[in-house]
Amino acid sequence: MNNIKNKYEKWNDFKAVLDDNSNNIEPFLSNAQKIKKANFGNLIRVYIPGTKFPAISITGDKCELNCEHCNRKYLRGMKPVLSEKELEKFLIEHYNEGGVGALISGGSLADGSVPLNKYLDSIQKVKEETELIINTHTGLLNDEETAKKLAKAGVDIISFDINMDQQIIKDIYHLNKNLKDYKKAIDLLKQYKLNIVPHVCIGLYYGSIHKELESLKFIKKSNINPSLIVLIALIPPNKSNNKFKTPSPRDIAKVIGITRMMFPNTEISLGCMRPRKKARYSIEMNALKAGVNRIEMPLRKTLNEFKKKNPNAEFQFFSACCAVPVKFEDQIKMNKAEIKQRYKNLN
Repeated sequence: MNNIKNKYEKWNDFKAVLDDNSNNIEPFLSNAQKIKKANFGNLIRVYIPGTKFPAISITGDKCELNCEHCNRKYLRGMKPVLSEKELEKFLIEHYNEGGVGALISGGSLADGSVPLNKYLDSIQKVKEETELIINTHTGLLNDEETAKKLAKAGVDIISFDINMDQQIIKDIYHLNKNLKDYKKAIDLLKQYKLNIVPHVCIGLYYGSIHKELESLKFIKKSNINPSLIVLIALIPPNKSNNKFKTPSPRDIAKVIGITRMMFPNTEISLGCMRPRKKARYSIEMNALKAGVNRIEMPLRKTLNEFKKKNPNAEFQFFSACCAVPVKFEDQIKMNKAEIKQRYKNLN
């Protein structure tokens, strides 16, 4: 860590941080920020997917799970593409019109998997004919054939939700699965040398910190060796009869800081799924202080205020989702006009 001393190095140290209810976490965040700067300098990468990197649902708004935290609302915000030919046509037209990539996602089957298999021949053809960057949500992958076809298709990113909390599997996802099923899915993806980008949702257990540390521990010990980890946070669903609460910016910052310390040389992003409204600014500022080096769709205020407090901070802007590997930077970089349109008064 370039001689940056990290006094939080053991699992018990990290658990103590999560259990600490005192208000002053600034020394902890400062330590995480020093580790980030030692390994990634002052650069912050900012991602704005926009129309150049749309999210597509191959199931429309249909999902067999109806998870407690989602209940299909995220699917409704995606473009429905419901056949292989339609997907192929859309992606090629998207590329010809200046698109740079797409997220291929969808609702889950009862076993937790996203039914990607029949679309992978079309995705392979698109990859052969274009330079589109393809990110896929596989859900809880459970068959080797799909893993093999993902690799053959040349999919660039596997965005995989890491969850090592049996209560979340049962109570939130409504899945008749266990932790071994998640480990099996990761093993299948690793077997075919796919680029796994782990996603960890903070506060998924009704808005409380629960087993996030176990998920991070699994990433560390499973030899995924990710180049990037994406951290997201629960957005409490509407009409949940107050079962859910909004995770506190402080708790989110703790998990981010712990991730930075556990993975000092790994890129860490604050992803697009996170609370907005009143908590948004605090979550974004704390995330930057806690050592992320990527952030998706931050407020202009966040970037301006962070720059005031960190004059050496540098921002680069990209028209893509935040899971895209560094090797595609030239392909997705935003020009000055695009940045100005998004952030009209950015200092």
